[in-house]
Amino acid sequence: MWRCICFIAGMTQLRARLVVAALVSAGLAVLPVDAARETAKPLAKEDKPRSKEEKPLSKKARMEFIRKAQVWTPTDVSAMDLRAGPQGKDTFAPNALVACDYVPESLPGSSRKFDCAIGDGTVLKVRYGIGNGEVEGSVLASRLLWALGFGADRVYPVSVACRGCSVDPWTDRKRAQGIRIFDPAAIERKPEGHEMKADTENSGWAWLELASVDDSQGRSQRAQRDALTLLAVFMQHTDTKPEQQRLLCLPGGMTDEGVCNKPFLVLHDVGLTFGHANFSNDTDTGSVNFSEWARTPVWRDSKACVAHLSKSHTGTLGDPKISEGGRAFLANLLDQLSDEQLRDLFEVARVDRRVLGPASAKVVPAASVSEWVGAFKRKRDEIVMNHCPA
Repeated sequence: MWRCICFIAGMTQLRARLVVAALVSAGLAVLPVDAARETAKPLAKEDKPRSKEEKPLSKKARMEFIRKAQVWTPTDVSAMDLRAGPQGKDTFAPNALVACDYVPESLPGSSRKFDCAIGDGTVLKVRYGIGNGEVEGSVLASRLLWALGFGADRVYPVSVACRGCSVDPWTDRKRAQGIRIFDPAAIERKPEGHEMKADTENSGWAWLELASVDDSQGRSQRAQRDALTLLAVFMQHTDTKPEQQRLLCLPGGMTDEGVCNKPFLVLHDVGLTFGHANFSNDTDTGSVNFSEWARTPVWRDSKACVAHLSKSHTGTLGDPKISEGGRAFLANLLDQLSDEQLRDLFEVARVDRRVLGPASAKVVPAASVSEWVGAFKRKRDEIVMNHCPA
């Protein structure tokens, strides 16, 4: 394993030297270190208050938000470009080289990431590292959710040229000299809309709270909620604590009084996926582990439609029971994905570069894109071919 990792790391450093030389010769401008130090971390556009009167949701208002929320929007699945991903003015092309200036910041979680400012002062969250499955997993899960009409962060697979980063800014957060290349890396941007904060302990939402949605008042039917739940199982989404889910007001839904009339429930931080959900949220097991994902069945009990998802110690979802409406809804969405779209999904996520961490007992060659596509189609068939009790 170490020989494999060192070889890949060596290739990355070679590319880094070539890229740095290209940056210098091209006169690529990045924020100077002193400017980044003096620049306060800006709020993303969707996080800016709509008015001075806007306040965090109270406990009652949060529950009312969830009660009226939807989880799915109509989407032409067959037309979705999974390689390019969600588009807009603040997006990145696949494998783009993004130059930025390191911003020291203590970030939550356990996976390798850092903050980095680009030329307009926007601060980006960068996930990085050979052996960090969340780099590939966050692209896979967020693109699949988006393509099917569900809500998630927008994640872009890139390389990052960071000025001021140490070799490993997750463990060494001091500013360093020079430019360092992080490849592979992924940049996370929030979904379009306005994130709603709450003044309660759980500002997001727990999966059990989906049952609180009122179908008679909201726009989210049980079939759509069950389809999202089954998709979480399909992806083996292991870290389902409340803060991993967010309350979003869709674009155009905020009134001048700060009230949202387009409430939407989205998933956040979905990198621990496409492996096998586990109690400890272990990344080697739970994040882009082909053998674990391919051999984990969709159903714990196919006849009773009890889905197979081991609940983690932080999670709020485990072995959910799925309605026939939910199964059929997701089956229809998944069935619209072409082989070309599936290949694009796994290629753009760079699954063939996935390296299991140094805790692995032996070198495990990365599975090919074709192997991932084949496993996806077999697991899709488990959903399409099954029928749940009425």
